[in-house]
Amino acid sequence: MLPPTENGDSSDTERTKNELSGTERTVLEERKLTGMRRTIANRLQESSQNAAHVTATREVDAEELSRAATLASERFDVDVSVLDVVLCALSETLAAHPGFNATLEDGVHRLYETQNVAIAVDIDAGLVTPVLTDLESKSLQEIALERRELTESVQAGDYSMSDLQGGTFTVTNLGVLGVDSFTPIINPPEVAIIGVNRIRECARPDEDGGVEFRKQITFDLSFDHRVVDGADAARFLETLSANLEDAKALV
Repeated sequence: MLPPTENGDSSDTERTKNELSGTERTVLEERKLTGMRRTIANRLQESSQNAAHVTATREVDAEELSRAATLASERFDVDVSVLDVVLCALSETLAAHPGFNATLEDGVHRLYETQNVAIAVDIDAGLVTPVLTDLESKSLQEIALERRELTESVQAGDYSMSDLQGGTFTVTNLGVLGVDSFTPIINPPEVAIIGVNRIRECARPDEDGGVEFRKQITFDLSFDHRVVDGADAARFLETLSANLEDAKALV
C-alpha cells in the first residue's frame, strides 16, 4: 500500500503511483459509466460472457445491390439506401433460415415467424437498437420510409424503451463509417447479428483473362454457437449473397 501524502491529495497519490511504476500519466478527463452507457456496458458484458460467439464473414458482389438502390430511389421517389435493399434481402434470407430469427432464453431456442429486426443507431448517449417490426410484411419502399423515420426519431431523442424491445435479429452498419470488417456482438436474447460494411472497388478476373473492377461488400454474421452451427451460418450468408446478387428482383 502506498503511504498517505501529507495533505491527502488524491493527485499526489496518483503521482506517487506513477513514480513507483516508472511511468508518468496525466489524466485528461474521467468519465464514470452512468445511465445508458452503464446499461450498454452491462449488456455487452452479459452477451460476451453468456453466448458462444462465432463470426462468419462473406464478401458479396455489390454491383446489383448498388443498381437496385439507385433504381428504387428513382422509381419510388424515395431516397432508398443500400441498407434498405440489404434489409429487404435479409427478410427473404431470415424466412429461409428461421433459426437465426430467434431468441435463446432459459434453454429454449424460440424461432419466430415475425421478423422484428433491430437496427443499431449511434446517438450521443451511446448505441441503441430500435426495432423495425414486421419486416416480412413490408415492401422495399415501406422499409425505406419506416427505417428512415425510425432512425430520425431515435436521433432526435423521440423514443421509449418499448421501441428498443422485442427484437428477433439485429443489423449494425459500420460501412457508412468506412469500415471493411468487424465483429458484431450479439444483442441478447437474440441469437444472431449481422454487420454491414462499406462498398469498395475490387479487382477481379474477367471472362477474357483480364482484370475488371467490381463493387464488393462484406458481411460479418455473429451467431450463438450453442443453437446454430458454422455450416448454418455459411448457408445463411450464401442465401443472402444470392438475394443481393439478384437485387433488382427486390425493387
